[in-house]
Formats: sequence, C-alpha cells, structure tokens
Amino acid sequence: MSVVINPSDWLYALGGGLMIGLAAAVLLGLSGRIAGISSIMAGMLANLFPERRLPEVSWRAMFLLGLILGGLLFATLFPQLVQQRLQVGWGGMIAAGLIVGYGTRMGSGCTSGHGVCGIARTSRRSIVATATFMAAGMLTVFVIRHVLHLS
Repeated sequence: MSVVINPSDWLYALGGGLMIGLAAAVLLGLSGRIAGISSIMAGMLANLFPERRLPEVSWRAMFLLGLILGGLLFATLFPQLVQQRLQVGWGGMIAAGLIVGYGTRMGSGCTSGHGVCGIARTSRRSIVATATFMAAGMLTVFVIRHVLHLS
C-alpha cells in the first residue's frame, strides 16, 4: 500500500491546528471555560432533564452551532478537501458515536478537552488520557487493517 502525500497537506493540518488552538485559547481566556466538546455537549443534553438544568446554555449552543456551521462552510469553500464516504453505514456510525460518548464519560473528557486543552495546561491526567486515546486508536487501526483485513 502506498500513500501519496501532497506537499501542501501539512499546511492544511497546521492551519486547522492553529485555528483549534486559537479557539480553545479564546474560550479559556474570555470565559474561563475549557473547549472540551464532550462536556459542552453533555451540558446541553443535561438541559433536556428538568432536575439537571444548567443556567449556561447559550454559550454552549453557540459553540456547538459554530462547529456545525464552520464545518459546513469549510465543506462549501473547499469541497476537494472533504471526502464524504461512509464506510460502515449509519448503524455503524451511531454505534461508534455511542461507544465514543461512553468512553468520553469514562475518561472524564474527550480528545479536545484532554488533548488540546489539558496538555496545553500540562495536566498529567490529560497527558495519560491522550496517550491512551492515541494507543487505542492505533491498535484499532492495526487490528482492523492487518488482523481482520477489513480495510
């Protein structure tokens, strides 16, 4: 299997990383909040239950809306960079989302909270969590591609 790398690919990754880091820094600097998507989403979902209602809904809603609109805008402006191919179907995507959601609750956060914000704050817990996420992802890809030959 050969991998073709476009010399400008790293520029897109660098630009994306800078934008994510800037957004996380601005959110932390202006509001004191961590840009952990799973916690932001959990806070929104908590508002569906009257006994768990949180007073801070608007910033969470705007943050999540910005993620969705930003993704749509990027896909519209740079369609050649967005590959939309569902390999497992909608059932697989729903199952994967539920597993990831469960894992983020178990790990007290997601890759954005631990990997972007936690490591930047030199949190030992976040460094261990991010190393665990990465190792689990690498192991999963290895098993799927080289052991099960599914991809």
